Amino acid sequence: MEQARPIGVFDSGLGGLTVARAVRAALPAEHLVYLGDTARVPYGTRSAHTVIRYARSCAAHLQRRGAKLLVVACNTVSAVALDMLRVELDIPVLGVIQPGARAGVEATRSQRLGVIATRGTVASGAYVRATAALDPRVEVFAREAPLFVPLAEEGWVEGPVPEAVARRYLAPFAQEGVDALVLGCTHYPLLRPVIEAVSAELLGPGTRVVDGAEATAAALAALLEDRAMGVEGSEPGGMELLVTDLPDRFGEVASRFLGEDVSGLEVEQVDL
Repeated sequence: MEQARPIGVFDSGLGGLTVARAVRAALPAEHLVYLGDTARVPYGTRSAHTVIRYARSCAAHLQRRGAKLLVVACNTVSAVALDMLRVELDIPVLGVIQPGARAGVEATRSQRLGVIATRGTVASGAYVRATAALDPRVEVFAREAPLFVPLAEEGWVEGPVPEAVARRYLAPFAQEGVDALVLGCTHYPLLRPVIEAVSAELLGPGTRVVDGAEATAAALAALLEDRAMGVEGSEPGGMELLVTDLPDRFGEVASRFLGEDVSGLEVEQVDL
């Protein structure tokens, strides 16, 4: 049955597991197949041409695995390759930027929205375009926050080091009247407590921090319901973990990103 087929989720590496985590929380009966392209990470510093080529190979592999729907859990791919994937694939494709932008528009009261993301996502202007399409009155201030990625992967998510990095990245937003901040990279939710604390300190206690992973999961749930593609029943769905390199290393840190113990799951290495 169509509904019983898995949902494919892919990212350049670990970060997209925060999207998988949000999807599992919102749709626990769905079976997920997660692909981390760890052999070619990071995507955020690559050219658009290269990102599109990588995205094609990841999407094709998940479609061969029987995915009924594809979640692009990577802001860089969502910024530069989403339209291409939607044209070329015969299954629905959902990215993370439009849901994150929508949640940001709903969160801001001053109509001045901050976005932190990778260099590639910021350079693409994708959040600016997505926000303008939703509400042209909202002004977007997007900045790169690259050091958050290695901090998340190394587990340095609290203490003086991530706090100092957050102050460096968020301080400029204080001059721009930003009252809501979108986490525009899937690694950043692991640092959300630090980002929220520093945002309250620098931007004001009412500053709202928007998790694009949670917004994507909500958009996915609505899409499945609208197209009658969701799994029926209450049995918990499973999850398969695929990588293109370093499966042992991936398995070690996946539990931290997913928020659950996955030591019993095999991490399969695939060749794209």
